[in-house]
Amino acid sequence: MTTTPRLDDLLPIALDMSASLTSADRAQRLVDAVMRALPCDAAVLLRLDGRDLVPLAARGVSADVLGRRFSRDANPRLDIICNAPAPTVFPAASPLPDPYDGLIGGLTEHRVHSCAGLPLVVEGVLVGALTVDALTPGAFDGIEQGFLTHLAALAAAALRTAALIHALEQHSRRQGIVVRDMVKEALDHQGGLLIGRSERLARLRREIDLVARSEFPVLVSGETGVGKELVVRMLHSRSARADQPLVYVNCAALPESIAESELFGHKKGAFTSADEDRLGKLRVADGATLFLDEIGELPLHIQPKLLRALQEGEVQAVGADRPIHVDVRILAATNRNLEAEMAAGRFRADLFHRLDVGRIEVPALREHAQDIPELAGHFADRARQRLGTGSIRISPDAQAALMRGSWPGNVRELENQIYRAVLRASGRAASGTPVVVRAADVGEVGAGEVTPARLDQTQADVPAGLSLREAVQEFQRRVIKAALREHRGNWAAAARALGMHRSNLFHMAGRLGLDDDGTERSGSAAPDPPRTSGK
Repeated sequence: MTTTPRLDDLLPIALDMSASLTSADRAQRLVDAVMRALPCDAAVLLRLDGRDLVPLAARGVSADVLGRRFSRDANPRLDIICNAPAPTVFPAASPLPDPYDGLIGGLTEHRVHSCAGLPLVVEGVLVGALTVDALTPGAFDGIEQGFLTHLAALAAAALRTAALIHALEQHSRRQGIVVRDMVKEALDHQGGLLIGRSERLARLRREIDLVARSEFPVLVSGETGVGKELVVRMLHSRSARADQPLVYVNCAALPESIAESELFGHKKGAFTSADEDRLGKLRVADGATLFLDEIGELPLHIQPKLLRALQEGEVQAVGADRPIHVDVRILAATNRNLEAEMAAGRFRADLFHRLDVGRIEVPALREHAQDIPELAGHFADRARQRLGTGSIRISPDAQAALMRGSWPGNVRELENQIYRAVLRASGRAASGTPVVVRAADVGEVGAGEVTPARLDQTQADVPAGLSLREAVQEFQRRVIKAALREHRGNWAAAARALGMHRSNLFHMAGRLGLDDDGTERSGSAAPDPPRTSGK
């Protein structure tokens, strides 16, 4: 143990300040240098956090010290160190309890007999403290005050450097995640305009402009395929956070086992595979906007933590002992009836009401069918760009066929139908000539999507006295029930036979009053979507 400290002993601390080190390594090397320079049995570097001092690195003390927080109010020696204008050396006979009594060298009953503390101040602001302790009385009595003052200045600068490096590391990681999310968002979600001139879409645009300017959370609801994600992007682009990223999370794709970590993050060692700290999406979206798609699929046990983030702006990572404040605006989307989910106990009422501050209902395509020709032209032009064909024209008979569809899959189904029609039509167009989409290319649409291999069970006459809409719906019920019977209740197989996406088929069945086993039910609430791959 060195008995006469020299200024040369401080050189490693100064050199480390310019070395390429992580913040953790920098803090530990500082403590190691102090142990070599001073006649001590223990040294601890602490960061100030409010009225608490949090250990960053230590040597010579019990390992559990690094997991503790030392309150200045409960530890008078630490409070004296923090309030002092210069390093403090406590007399061996001081009656004040030492925070490390019983924690040095494994001697649980042994009292510290020599204690010194250095307030770490940068530009007049206290940032932490450095404590040194020895079991030998009077160990620090012969050390010059000037040496301790120089040590305090270097240690403060090193702590500030470590804090800056840590902040840069966190920022770099956050920006890397943000960039990945932005790239994914840009690749997955093209476009950004509501196509159509109907009064219903005009009203939707007004609602978007009104809600976007606020900082309130927004719940965007509507059937599958209506364009909820497009509405969310419009809300973000018109908000005060438009210059910040829109961070995307698909709640339906989050396995329950990692949902909490994905949203709120985790600390290293919080569970078996947690080999490093992870920033959750709420931390990534700090200062920006978080888009929670399919919010109705969020596991019930995660919902209270999301509610706290909405109410208090606090996020607590898995394995962390304290929450972190974040500034996030949340935009959520769902195709579920959340009121029905609340009644069934699958969605928390308090979370729903917190999200429902701003509600935007995106209309189904059948509610603004007059926009179908304009939408068809938009998708035809997009198909032209992708296929590299000449101009694409949609004949009047094709437009009429499109207008007759009921479009259970909404705008998304219309888009796919146009792409298929353009492919068919382009096959007969000579190079350099316009591609003309005719009714035959469009085929049966909307209700016509429901075309099972065997329709013999649905050919019975539709009851008389029904309107055209009611007759179509009755036919659709019979076709879906026949497909489910043919495939023994397997929704995925029935959807494939009908040429539809499984989720579209299920939501269409719900609107038609069919239960999840294909039987007709009373009431208007849609059945719960099947959770398995078979149904």
